[in-house]
Amino acid sequence: MSTTSNTLSAETLGFDPEELSKRYRDERDRRIRPDAEEQFVQVSNDSPFANKYLEEDPYSEPLQREPINDERDVIVIGGGWVGMMTAARLTEAGVKNVRIIESGADFGGTWYWNRYPGAQCDIESYSYLPLLEETGYIPKLRYSYAPEIFEHAQRIGEHFGLYEDAVFQTWVTGLRWDESASRWIVSTNHGDEMRAHYVCLGTGPANRPRLPGIPGVDSFQGHTFHTSRWDYEYTGGSHNTTLDKLADKRVAIIGTGATAVQCVPALGESAQQLYVVQRTPSSVDARNNSETDPQWAESLEPGWQADRQKRFGEAFLGGPVPPEFEDEGWVRMIRNLHSLASKARDQAVDQVGNLAQLADFATMEQIRTIVDEKVKDPDVASKLKAYYNQFCKRPTFNDDYLPTFNRHNVELIDVSDSQGVDRITEKGFVANGKEYEVDCIIYASGFEITSSYERRIGIPIHGINGESIYEHWQDGMRSMHGLMVNGFPNLFLCGGLFVFQLGANYCYGVDVQAEHVAYTVSELEKRKVAAANVSTEAEQQWIDDQLDDNGAQTQFVLGGSPETCTPGYYNQEGTATRYRNVRLESYSKGIGAYRKVLRHWRESDALEGLTLTTERDV
Repeated sequence: MSTTSNTLSAETLGFDPEELSKRYRDERDRRIRPDAEEQFVQVSNDSPFANKYLEEDPYSEPLQREPINDERDVIVIGGGWVGMMTAARLTEAGVKNVRIIESGADFGGTWYWNRYPGAQCDIESYSYLPLLEETGYIPKLRYSYAPEIFEHAQRIGEHFGLYEDAVFQTWVTGLRWDESASRWIVSTNHGDEMRAHYVCLGTGPANRPRLPGIPGVDSFQGHTFHTSRWDYEYTGGSHNTTLDKLADKRVAIIGTGATAVQCVPALGESAQQLYVVQRTPSSVDARNNSETDPQWAESLEPGWQADRQKRFGEAFLGGPVPPEFEDEGWVRMIRNLHSLASKARDQAVDQVGNLAQLADFATMEQIRTIVDEKVKDPDVASKLKAYYNQFCKRPTFNDDYLPTFNRHNVELIDVSDSQGVDRITEKGFVANGKEYEVDCIIYASGFEITSSYERRIGIPIHGINGESIYEHWQDGMRSMHGLMVNGFPNLFLCGGLFVFQLGANYCYGVDVQAEHVAYTVSELEKRKVAAANVSTEAEQQWIDDQLDDNGAQTQFVLGGSPETCTPGYYNQEGTATRYRNVRLESYSKGIGAYRKVLRHWRESDALEGLTLTTERDV
């Protein structure tokens, strides 16, 4: 990069790209751990510490019932957005006998479990909350809080009649294809043996809590819980009131990702003493929340939500930024990119350099400036500044998190040099060689997003000839359209990491897939197909198409590779050995192009790539 008086010189940019690049590399290298994802406890093991965060439900009474042995046309596994949207679109397409199996006691998925104080969607509600037009609902706020989101999940369940045959508080423990009957056998923790013509795996990317495997984690004698199982009985208060039972408590929260950014303000306001344990700071941008304008809501015309989602997705991936998204933090980098492109229009390419990287540097410089504006202590402010590309980690947006560190009872414990907490003791935790005694430890360590397929999904799946889907994926996820897999007929993979990489608004990508699954199932039913199996050629063609592409937008959404990012779940904690090939789990041309591929496949009406067995052939 030239440092002369060119328009995009270090002097006019306000930062030195070379210096920032070196700082980013240094920050990454300080945090790389050889154990990568293995530093986290697997919740399916025999540890009581791990299992209580997966199996215990503090929000409902345990369910006792007799085993179910019946058959349904479609079983959808998961009652969060993925499962509900898939079931809703199936219902709209005229598919009957659709059952949802959900581990929680109600619909909502992540939004059933996430009840921690301050929990809020980080994508604007008008684009994020699904099926708004279909249910006739307009969110109260631009960025809804958890109670309203959970309420909307219940609204969808009622509107589409999904409660009628749903099975709650039930974990699926196995899927096995019965080739003689062309049916899936679904086993559960209640001893159920349900049969289904089709199965839609709608567990989503954030269904399994992630827990740090800190030495001594089982030894703590105080109170502890994960943010996805918030214990209001211990803390007192509610989502939006003071946590009054913490007034005489010393509390530690381990983790400073999106969840902690939202709940730390309430903890800081309520606890006698709060220790915030941070290995890597989040980027914290302004929230800019507001109440919904009634006049705007009344002016909306049919198709408004799909149109808004489309425009948001296009803006996020580099397109024009419409006026309604001008103050949207998700497109701050795109605004900077457009500005730099305009300034660089008359310069040679070698003088301009990598505009996208320069725009990212500019974006993060602006976000780091916010830290200086809101945090009084310069030393604390320096530790709260994120030095990495904006999308190395999921960006966060909050107006109260940074000012919380001005409170006398809040202390930031930075453990970046020691790469985490040293150990947990009976009385508290040890960080940087010092023991901190606390009454309560809260784990804000998020969910397993990019851990191994088998570990994250957690369900044994056996298809034709008993083959395990995880063996089929030992070299990476193989599929057609990211939805169907050779050797596993009538099985649809809805949501998951594939959609996570199509753009910031997860629900929009899920709906694109749900519409496609609904069409496919309804067509198979009309044609009286017993089994639809992706051909090996179609599966390989989809893989070849993915690997032929440069993957630019996938890397943009996921923030790049372990070589350019600090460790996090987007890059599998910076591991050098990649046990998941994200290129095979993506469509790097973006959500718009993906929609067109699926739409053209449907319009051909040929069900291309599927080997069909009719009922009379069974």
